[in-house]
Order: sequence, then structure tokens, then C-alpha cells
Amino acid sequence: MTITTYRDAWGVPHLRATDTRELARAQGRVTARDRAWQLEVERHRAQGTSASFLGSPAVPWDVFARRARLADTARRCFEALEGRDPETADWVRAYVTGVNEGLAAGAARTPEFARTGLTPGTWEPWHPLGVWLTAHILFAGFPAKLWREEAIRHLGEDAVPLFATDGPGTSGSNGWLLAGSRTTTGHALLAGDPHRFIEAPGVYQQIRLSCPEFDVIGLAVPGVPGIAHFAHAGTVAWSITNAMADYQDLYRERLRFTEAGVEALGPDGGWRRAERHTETVEVAGREPVRVELIETDRGPLITPPTPAAPHGAEPDPEAGAEVGVGTGAETGAEPDPETGVEALALRYPPRVTADLGFGALLPLLRARRVADVDRAFDLWAEPVNVVHAADTAGGTLHRVAGRVPVRSRTNRTRLAPAWLPGHAWQGWHEMPYGDLTDGVAVMANQRGPAAPLGVEFAPPHRADRIRALLGERPTWSAADLSAIHTDTHLASAAPLLDRLAALDGLTPRAGGLRDLLLAWDRRMDADSTGAAAYAALRTAVVRRLAAHPAFAALAEPPGHPEILLPWLALTPRVAFALEHLLRAEELYGIDRPALVRAAVEEAAAERTTGTDPGTDLGPGTGPGIDTGPGTDTGPRAATWGDTHRLAPWRALPEPSYEGPALSGDHDCVLCTSAVPGLTDLSARGPAARYVWDLADRDNSRWVVPFGADGVPGAPHHTDQLALWLRGELTPVVTDWDRLELVEETDD
Repeated sequence: MTITTYRDAWGVPHLRATDTRELARAQGRVTARDRAWQLEVERHRAQGTSASFLGSPAVPWDVFARRARLADTARRCFEALEGRDPETADWVRAYVTGVNEGLAAGAARTPEFARTGLTPGTWEPWHPLGVWLTAHILFAGFPAKLWREEAIRHLGEDAVPLFATDGPGTSGSNGWLLAGSRTTTGHALLAGDPHRFIEAPGVYQQIRLSCPEFDVIGLAVPGVPGIAHFAHAGTVAWSITNAMADYQDLYRERLRFTEAGVEALGPDGGWRRAERHTETVEVAGREPVRVELIETDRGPLITPPTPAAPHGAEPDPEAGAEVGVGTGAETGAEPDPETGVEALALRYPPRVTADLGFGALLPLLRARRVADVDRAFDLWAEPVNVVHAADTAGGTLHRVAGRVPVRSRTNRTRLAPAWLPGHAWQGWHEMPYGDLTDGVAVMANQRGPAAPLGVEFAPPHRADRIRALLGERPTWSAADLSAIHTDTHLASAAPLLDRLAALDGLTPRAGGLRDLLLAWDRRMDADSTGAAAYAALRTAVVRRLAAHPAFAALAEPPGHPEILLPWLALTPRVAFALEHLLRAEELYGIDRPALVRAAVEEAAAERTTGTDPGTDLGPGTGPGIDTGPGTDTGPRAATWGDTHRLAPWRALPEPSYEGPALSGDHDCVLCTSAVPGLTDLSARGPAARYVWDLADRDNSRWVVPFGADGVPGAPHHTDQLALWLRGELTPVVTDWDRLELVEETDD
């Protein structure tokens, strides 16, 4: 067996092998050499053991991973894969063999191992499935149901649409497909950029996989064989965006503890034995943490059992009974003295089906036409995505792929009472298909083909803007499309600017700020003073709204595990729902004109004096914000890029790191998300950009935020960063004669 490794000018590995199994082994080996630290971090995160070398900051994740049974689920899925699809299981084993062959060499060139004292471990065949599950378990945003529950309890049902938006913990994407009728070559173009938390090393790995059966180039997930999300196979190409589907449920479990163990009350009125055991999370530098794991018929408990506290009663619209919030007591019935303990169980498809969709990966690599891609995505499971595909014969595809259970409206929107009937899963939804309009399909996490499958979607601004830009010319080339990737127009600024325009009687300095903002082009460019001024005003409005007594009950999140708190923090919720809150006909008696007036005076004073006037905003402004009198924030931001900077996640934080300035904002096509009211720093944005050209694969383009090599100081560690910041793309090279041969092995 011959395995040959080439690299292009950017260090991207191009692998050739004599069969698919050896190619998977080569992919695992080169990934371990380039990304050893990243692989080991992800393996430990999947197992809930990362705190053993990362210390206390990693404990909340490890505890969640143990409680959610991520490792056990991944093991079950691999065991089921062996029985259902032995070829794919063997292919995954080959990848793991390659990882184990390359880890020692990769660790030897990676300084993080020495810094933490971590020794590379041994990968097992289920680990790639664990990495995949760990990367996507929060994609469906099940913690949003906790937020809705609290919002309904304190503000009523009308609060749900007011705060509906893709919240602080979700991930999204832009993606668009142009049929041949809309391109200069007559062949289709696919383009887009997945929006995820920006990590260093990056979450996507540029790679090419070639053997007699296929030759595919694209963006792989380090630790997972194949190329799942974004790829060009020569005659067909595909890409995905997050469908924003809701396919995970949280159940309120009523528990009792007996001499025999733990029991949970089921919808048939009977008590059923729950699985229970204890595990230990080792923590570098401190005592280990003991974690009790309990699993009911619905799923694993992700919160510890706590005494139920009555908060009154609310109706369950589908069960026909009154449900006491917190106690679960049915109105009209005496509470059982043994039912005073509750916890939350997470039900998610791979735990139920033992299927993570890995059966789609080899068929995708082998695809030649759109019909092949379509059939492959019939096997897709997790996460639920919208798929675009096109081939050289003129075929196009726009569909949703994944598994979404059929169940009650309560399950989809809120916490479902496990002890009442009507909340069981009832099979699976058929996956919808979409159409092209005028030769174009655009998805940016807005309502679209996946609308019947979701609850909350992204605002339509990005999708509307992409479609408007594509409509400005009849045909497009691959080279033209980077201008769409980097568009910075902020349509969601309109409600605040409209409120600002309606104000009169402002002080001269506030009036000057208003005039500046009303003349601003609404582009969030890094060098824009108008964008900086708008961001300052927006921050002042968000903080004041979050501090208003009308929202005081939501200012202190309930006592849920730390990993879930970002979904429950009031200030980010206000920030991402700001346009809804400003446009609502009535908002809980809040005098919004007066609030915006005070905010513009505050922002104008800060621009004049260079200090935060330090208005006491009261509780609810979020962690890390000092709002006391006289807070000195230093000189005001002259441009948006002064404060809007890249803040990537690193397993080992670098306190001295200062990220580069960024253009864009949450609702721009160039989606670089900050959290107004808390920080202008951006931890989420385009984790890659791509343009797939079906006329000529070598006319395709791509870029990642940092580089192909995960080793600090290596030549290709951050060599793409400058291009990524400027919105430029590197050419895709597939001519073997233009690549550098770096290794050839015969095994």
C-alpha cells in the first residue's frame, strides 16, 4: 500500500492512497501531526476528562459531558455502526490507527503538551464519534428552553416572540447556490461561510483526499474522517448551513429516592427505576469532583436533583392539566410527599437511535452527481443542516438533512413534564426540500425549508442582504463572490436609529451624535467612526433596558449548571433581541423614548470626555461589567475596530493576546458577533470561507482564520490570517505537479 503526502503553498495536505482504508489512515496520521494538541483536547472533552490537564476552568464542561453521557453515547453509536455498516466502521478504525501513528510526532512539535504536562493518549475507534457529538451537542440550543420557561414565568407568553433570535450560544452560517444560468461560465457556484466560535487552532481543516474511488477537497473536522460539511469532488460539490431545527428536548423529571435506588415518575403514573452511578472528574491543581449520573427513560439528567420549590401553577396546553412550575404538582391533587425532588433530563436523537449519521460520510466522498449527495444525506443525523449541492451536469439540490422527532408543541418550546402523557416522541419528520428562485438559493439560518422543524430562527437580515446583492448583476464569477462574504451593511440598526431620529430637545453634544449617526452609511467597517458611535449607543441602550425593573426577575438566572448560563443571561438576550424590543407596540410599561434619550446623552458624554459617565444601572447588566460611578474606560473608541477585535477560544488562554480589528457585526453578512452591553470583542464569526466552482475546481477559492498547521510558530500556523481579515481567498490547487511532495510510504 502506497500513501503519498503533498502540500500546497499554504501547507494544506493533499493525500493519495491506493484504497479508501489507507487514505483514512493517512488522514488520521497527517491530522495528528498537524493538530495533535487540538485532537487530544477534543478527545478529552468528549470523555469529560479535560480538567485533568486544563484545570478548574474546564470542570463545568467535563461535568456536563459526564451528565449528558456523551462518551457513552458515542460508544453506543460506534457499536451500532459496526453492526449496521461494517465498512464505515472499519474506515473509522483506519483513521484512528493513523491518529495513533502520528500523535507522538505531533506532540513532540507542539509546546502545549509540555506546558500542561499532558502525555498523548491512545485513540479508540469511538473517539471520532465522540468528537463529532461534542462539537454539535449545543447546536440545537436546547438551553433556550430554560430561558423561555423563565421568560414565560415572569413576563408571560408574549415574551417568547419578543426575545426570539439566534441567541448567544448557537452557531450559524451563510450559504448560497447560483445555478449555471446565473454564472459567467454556465456552471453552478456554491459559496458561503460557517459561523462558529473561532478557535485556535481552527475548527475546520483544509484537506484533499484522493484514491482510485474519489478525489475530494474540502473542509474536514479535525478528529473525524472524511469531509462532511463543505467539499468539491470534481463533478459535484456540496455545502451546509445550520437549519436552526429543534430536535432536543428537556424533560422535568419528578424523582424519589428509595432503598432500592432512584425512581422517576412516568406518564403512565408509575414509578420506573432510573440508572444511577457516580464518576470522578480529575482536576489539575485541586481536589477531584464527584458527579452523580442519573438516567431516566427520557434521558440523562443534566442538572442535579434539587428540592422542588412551588412557584404557582401554569397550564400545560396539551396535557389538559395544570402544572405547578417548579413542583410539577397537578392542580386539584394533593402533592405526594415523596415527589419533592426534580431535575432536568436531556433527550437527544443519537442517545435514542445510537446513530450519529456516520453512514453518510463514505457515500459523500464517493458522490459523482447531486442525486448521490441527496442519497448520502438521507443517512445524515446530527446536526440538522440545510444542504446545497450542484454538479457539472446542471443538477442542483436544496434540502434539509438530519433527524427531528415528532412531538408536542410543549416539547419544542419549553420544559416538558415527564410525568404527564402527551410528551413522548412519535417518530421522525420527513426532511423538507427547497427550490431555487431565479436560479438562486440563499440560506443564512432564516426561516426557509426548515421552518416546520424549528422554533427560533436568525433574523432575515443576512439572507435578505445576500439575495439583494446577488440581484445586482445577472451573472457572477467565482472571483466576484468574496465581495458578498465581506459585506458589512447592518440592517438591524434601523429600529434604534428610527427611535433616535424621533427625539428632539437633545443637548448640543447629543444632537451632534444623533446627526452623525443619521448620516452614517450603516456599515460596520473596522475603520468607521459612525460604526463605533452606533455601537456605543447600542451598548448604552442594551444596558439600560437590561437594568430596567420590568426585567428584574430575569436579571438573576436560576441555579442551573454553569455551562447553561450563557443562554440565561439577561444582557445578551436583550442585546440580540434589541430590534424586537424597540419595535414592539408596548414593552411592559418601559418608556423607550426616555430610555433612548438618556442613552444617547450618555454615549455623547463618553465621546466628549473619553470616560464612562458611570450611570448606576442596577442589577442584570451581566458579568464583568463595572457600572459604578466614575468608571474610567480610557479614551473613547475612535473607530469600530478599536474595540471590535477577534477573541478566539483557546484551550490554554493567552492573557497577553490582543486580537486584530474586525469589520462586521452580528446581523451583517460578515457576521462577527459581539455581545452588546457586555463586550465588543468577537468570539464568533466565519470559521472558513469557500467558493466552489463547478466549471473548474481549480478556480475555486477558500480561506480559514489562521492556517493549516496547529503548531504555534510553524510557517503555516497563522499565514492565512491576514487574508481572512481582508476578505481574500486563496486558490484551490489540485494539479499534483504544482504541489510539493513531502512524504511517500509503502506499508
